[in-house]
Amino acid sequence: MNDLGGSRVWVTGVVQGVGFRPFVYGIAKRHSLAGWVRNTSAGVEIEVDGPPENLQAFLTALRREAPPLARIDEMRIEACEPHGYQAFEIVRSESLPGAYQPVSPDIATCPDCLRELSDPHDRRYRYPFINCTHCGPRFTIIEDIPYDRPNTTMAPFPLCADCSREYGDPLDRRFHAQPVACPTCGPHLWLQAGGARRAETDEALHEARRMLRDGAILAIRGIGGFHLACDATNRAAVVELRRRKLRVDKPFAVMLPDLRAIEANCLIDEAARTLLESRERPIVVAPRRSGSAIAREVAPGQDSLGVMLPYSPLHHLLLERAAGFPEALVMTSGNLSEEPIAARNDEASARLGRLADAFLLHDREIGTRCDDSVLRAFEGQAYPVRRSRGYAPVPVRLPWEAPPILAAGAELKNTFCLTRGRHAFLSHHIGDLQNYETLAAFEDGVAHYERLFRVQPEIIAHDLHPDYLATRYALDRAAREGLQAIAVQHHHAHIAACMAEHSIADDRPVIGVAFDGTGYGDDGAIWGGEFLLAQYTEYRRAAHLAYVPMPGGDAAVHEPWRLALAWLQKASLPWDEQLAPVQAASLEARAILGRQLELGLNAPLTSSIGRLFDAVAALSGVRQCVNYEAQAAIELETQIDLDEEEAYPFEVDGIAIDPVPVIRAVVADVQAGVARAAISAKFHNGVAGMVVQVCHVLTKAYGVSEVALSGGVWQNMALLERTVPALRRDGFTVLLHRQVPANDGGLALGQAAVAARRAQGG
Repeated sequence: MNDLGGSRVWVTGVVQGVGFRPFVYGIAKRHSLAGWVRNTSAGVEIEVDGPPENLQAFLTALRREAPPLARIDEMRIEACEPHGYQAFEIVRSESLPGAYQPVSPDIATCPDCLRELSDPHDRRYRYPFINCTHCGPRFTIIEDIPYDRPNTTMAPFPLCADCSREYGDPLDRRFHAQPVACPTCGPHLWLQAGGARRAETDEALHEARRMLRDGAILAIRGIGGFHLACDATNRAAVVELRRRKLRVDKPFAVMLPDLRAIEANCLIDEAARTLLESRERPIVVAPRRSGSAIAREVAPGQDSLGVMLPYSPLHHLLLERAAGFPEALVMTSGNLSEEPIAARNDEASARLGRLADAFLLHDREIGTRCDDSVLRAFEGQAYPVRRSRGYAPVPVRLPWEAPPILAAGAELKNTFCLTRGRHAFLSHHIGDLQNYETLAAFEDGVAHYERLFRVQPEIIAHDLHPDYLATRYALDRAAREGLQAIAVQHHHAHIAACMAEHSIADDRPVIGVAFDGTGYGDDGAIWGGEFLLAQYTEYRRAAHLAYVPMPGGDAAVHEPWRLALAWLQKASLPWDEQLAPVQAASLEARAILGRQLELGLNAPLTSSIGRLFDAVAALSGVRQCVNYEAQAAIELETQIDLDEEEAYPFEVDGIAIDPVPVIRAVVADVQAGVARAAISAKFHNGVAGMVVQVCHVLTKAYGVSEVALSGGVWQNMALLERTVPALRRDGFTVLLHRQVPANDGGLALGQAAVAARRAQGG
């Protein structure tokens, strides 16, 4: 026995709930080793004895053959004397005070489970909660770590003998799969209408499908919350859902059974196909086919659809192909307007009772409500729009160690971020902090993450805007708990988030092009068309769009005709009655607005390029009023002429970039009867050209050639597709968001990065 050696191994990362222990067990057996493996609050711990060559082969296999859902951040190995183990075992988990580890997100149903779901001879045939180590809910059922069944919302479901045998067998793919269940011992499904149960289990599914076929609206409890569903090809049902949900034009997502159905309705390239079929199963925004059967009212005024494949067994059963039944279901968040998604059955009954004709319910509780993620494909890779289910709470790895920080995020599209070591845990999508329910969801989410990842913040980072509810929360908590509060300018946070994503570790500056709709500036104005020379600790505002008044303040965001009239006045152009924004305003409204501009009354200054998009959309007759964020700009982009190469000119002189020449050119084209599609193209071409021009100016001035693009305006694919190649052709290195959204959903990561570097002294 003298030729035996020993090793202790500590593995950290996403290594629980992903089949890591049975994987270790299997390779230990394969190499004739003895010892044990266990979960701890810090990750996975292993002790192993055996011949040195076998130990080396085992350690190599640990890295090379890890399960597909695992993500190893660090593997620490320590040689030791052999302990005399006689067999290899999986031993009881251990909770370590203060230790933490990343948690697996929810994963779409795997092929093995789908085969069982459709096998009449399998005991889980048509069971809507089938799962295994390789798939199923994770983050949304976890209440604490280590990730063991008693620490999940599956704790109330004792395992039957058959499930218990699978759960305890290291060679079974359901070994310690914490959500494991079957019809005998697990959650069950029922259909409820009018406060009474109408059907149970499989009959509930059949009845739900019949109701959807007949035009009903259903509230369906899923993995991370409720969806409101209807037949996406039934125009009347879609219109009625919009009326009930108070969602006038904002697009709905659509779930289809397979890629064949998606390709019948959308133009899908290889990158989009890969995203759709990925284990995260996000919503993917793709161009709509002209012959699509999906009702136009699903995405009014747009030429794209947000589509996704089923990601839970319940979804697969709802969308089984059968003659006469819908093959496309609207699957929109189960809420009213901008409230948080409903998660509990009683909550859904109270909040969605007037929206849904019936409820498809189950009794597995949802620990954390989690909306669907939304992505686009750009240059063959993911380009996030909303990062939530399937991605959260996988951390972004920071380029340096950070102190414990809570970054409170933005007012709109809120996410928060907690840091510990080199991990930045960006939260799931919270939403718009404009009502009590969403603020409560924000506070609950912060408390859950702090408990889950064992973080007690020492620093709270927040936006400069004094009236953001996230800012108030941060300042109140900092005062109450004696924490350091660090304010981070909105656009600086955008660029810092992009830098952190790309693991920029040093203090070299980048040219940050921060384009969005609204962000509080250092001078109290509303910024949003910014060129920053940015580092983590500081930034210089190197150039920006010229200021224009926003008559009516927030009213101008909802009524772009106001911005159009403000730009007309700035360009010394008359309010011509033939122009659409002038026609949209009554004589009285024009008189009031003119007085506001004259006196500067309730007309804050803005440099926002998002607001310039709104003004051009209004001037070209696209839209004078909006009912969701960026609607005018989105519809302007939709109408673009792809063959138009001419560009409107900006005046770039010094720090201010003047759009007045653009406004004059747009008005001239409108009055000359130029097609709206050509105007849209010339404007997008002009903005892209202006970005390249300004970056050249800044490169000459500061010697910087790395450009980071961030802010919600960069979700405009027409602008992105024109700007990025042009920058690269001229020798710039371009940094784009790939892990977190360019919009405010990624802002908290940037706040955390800035606060970390400032706290560390740069």
